[in-house]
Amino acid sequence: MRLARPLMTASAAICGLVLLAPPAAAEVEPGGWNPIVPVPTPSLQERGCGMITGNVFELTCSTASGDQRAEYRYPTYTDVTRQFEGRFRVESMGGTRISLKQTFRDGTGAGAYYMLAVENGGRLYSVHGGTTLGYEGTVGATVRVNTVHEVGVSHRTYINGSRVLAADVPSTSGSYYDKLGAYRTSSGNGPVKVTWGGVKMWQK
Repeated sequence: MRLARPLMTASAAICGLVLLAPPAAAEVEPGGWNPIVPVPTPSLQERGCGMITGNVFELTCSTASGDQRAEYRYPTYTDVTRQFEGRFRVESMGGTRISLKQTFRDGTGAGAYYMLAVENGGRLYSVHGGTTLGYEGTVGATVRVNTVHEVGVSHRTYINGSRVLAADVPSTSGSYYDKLGAYRTSSGNGPVKVTWGGVKMWQK
C-alpha cells in the first residue's frame, strides 16, 4: 500500500493541466462566489495498482477486489457553499465502473457521500443508487464537471454546464472534502487511464 504523499513537482502538474487547458468559463449558479486562489494543494493517494503521474491517474491492473485507487484529495471544508470545477478525459478503459469525482464526509460519519463514476462505453452514473447521469464519458471526450455543495442543504452536479437533476442529493451540515482521479468501485475493475485538468474552486 502506498500512502498519501505531497503533490508532485509543479512542472509535472502543469504538464497535466496544459493537456486539458480549458477556455475561460464562469462558475455555474453565478452570483456571490469568491474564487479560491490558488486552488488548495491536494495530497496524493495511490493504493493497490493506482499510479499518478502529474494529472494522469491510472489503475494498471484488472483486479476486481481490494483498494485500487489513484486520487487527489483536497482539503476539508465545513458548513459553507463550495463549488468545484474540473475537466476529465478518459484516455483508455479496459475495465468498467470507475469513480472519477467524489465528495467525502470528514470527521463524524466519515465516508463516501457522493460519487460520480463511468462505465465502459461512456455512461456516467451516481454510485449511490446507480442513476444514469449521461453518456458523455466516452474514451477521448473531454467532460467538464461542476459540483455545488450547499452544506446542510444539497449537493448538485453539472455536466458540461448543464445541471443533472438526477444527481441532486440532500446534504447534512458538517465537514466534507473533494477527491478526483480513478477509483475502483465495489463492482468495478481496471485498467483505466484518466487525465484531469482545469481545476477551480469557489466559495460563499
